[in-house]
Amino acid sequence: MLLAYYVHDLSPFLLKIGGFGLRWYGLSYLAGFVIGTLLYRRLAQRGYSDLRPDQVADFITMGALFGVLLGGRLGYMLFYDPVGFLQDPLRFFRVWEGGMASHGGILGIALYSLWYARKHGLSWRNLCDNLVVVAPVGIFLGRCANFINGELYGRAATVPWAIQFPKEILLWSPGRQEELITRASAIDPAFASPEVLISGVAASPALRGLLSTYLTPRYPSQIVEALLEGVFLFALLWILRTRCRLSDGVLSGVFLIAYALVRIAGECFREPDAPLTAGMTRGQFLSLFMIVSGILFLLWARLRPRYPKALLRV
Repeated sequence: MLLAYYVHDLSPFLLKIGGFGLRWYGLSYLAGFVIGTLLYRRLAQRGYSDLRPDQVADFITMGALFGVLLGGRLGYMLFYDPVGFLQDPLRFFRVWEGGMASHGGILGIALYSLWYARKHGLSWRNLCDNLVVVAPVGIFLGRCANFINGELYGRAATVPWAIQFPKEILLWSPGRQEELITRASAIDPAFASPEVLISGVAASPALRGLLSTYLTPRYPSQIVEALLEGVFLFALLWILRTRCRLSDGVLSGVFLIAYALVRIAGECFREPDAPLTAGMTRGQFLSLFMIVSGILFLLWARLRPRYPKALLRV
């Protein structure tokens, strides 16, 4: 008996008027920054941060703009689509088309926090330690938005919880696309392109039924990564921050190593979105450099121990 897999039919818009609207992806970033600010301020109030509580909002806001968004977008262009970026540099500004790299965002916020620490005479390690505690919240929400958008989907699977993602159509050969369009046009003549097919799934049960006979069942890798990179990492780092006496830099090292490991594991469920490098996906390959960086942070913390104010009172 064949399983009836769920055909992904969620809209990327929370609210849409004409061709414009409020997208879940943008809302996830906004929610991540707000929640991250509140959590970071809580850590500052408890003495874990060199930042005063009233400084946190400005630090997070500017870090989001110049670190996460700029770094994430530039990282995607350079790590995943360098040829397209060189051919059309203005693609960088068309953020509504999608394309953010978490590795680029992490690098961007690290560089911004280094600049901020030097400008204000603060400990870079301390800034980073508190940032990495709250960062998994934003990562979790971003992965959930990836799922809602039906992007960054998983590898082919036969598990009962597999999902069929219509955006797979964009990678098909022109001949196979034309075959599907011909059959879909019998349902509604408006279904005349892959993009229209994808956007019309939610409103047409008949189209969903047709697509279920074409699409490949896949792992919902976005959810797997949300649980690993978001829920697991946040729980681990929050417990370490609030329950253990750790020198500045330890949490940053733990985050870099743990994120790299769970990203490598999560990518085993995800369809590669770039050519393999040494047999690894692009995300797995880039994660190796995070492990090296994490080890350096741990060595730095051990050789030059420094503790936040809350731990000096212990």
